[in-house]
Amino acid sequence: MQSNRHVMYILKDTSARPAGKGAIVGFLKVGYKKLFVLDDREAHNEVEPLCILDFYIHESLQRHGHGRELFQHMLQKERVEPHQLAIDRPSQKLLKFLNKHYNLETTVPQVNNFVIFEGFFAHQHRPPATSLRATRRSRAAAVDPVPAEGHGGPRWPGWDHSTAPESQGGLTAPT
Repeated sequence: MQSNRHVMYILKDTSARPAGKGAIVGFLKVGYKKLFVLDDREAHNEVEPLCILDFYIHESLQRHGHGRELFQHMLQKERVEPHQLAIDRPSQKLLKFLNKHYNLETTVPQVNNFVIFEGFFAHQHRPPATSLRATRRSRAAAVDPVPAEGHGGPRWPGWDHSTAPESQGGLTAPT
């Protein structure tokens, strides 16, 4: 794993009290990867899209909007549209989530473990200068439900954001 090309977004509930440090609600790991994918004409294309590598919300907290909040935060931070993503081995739950919230249904068949959706090639994403790819260092970010950098969003008391570098285990919440 090239940790300098991956970001883990972490959603933490600071009102949960195990040892007074809060609890992880879920996480979303993304990164740029060089892929060889087929387009709708079955032509091979070498691309380097932002990829969904792992996405998890604790079972007891699913279907409460946390997954959508976390996913939407990542889309805003990475400045990418859902159809521009490649998803590594998505579960049926993730595919249903993407269909429900982002109307992603029609996939372009691939020979690798990645799933791409119709529209993937329409506007092939180039990472902005301030994106994950440009930073060239591992970082992790958690969702801050209070609007950050002018973005609107839900305001939930007791929620906070923190940074947990993957070098510290990725899910380590700061004290």
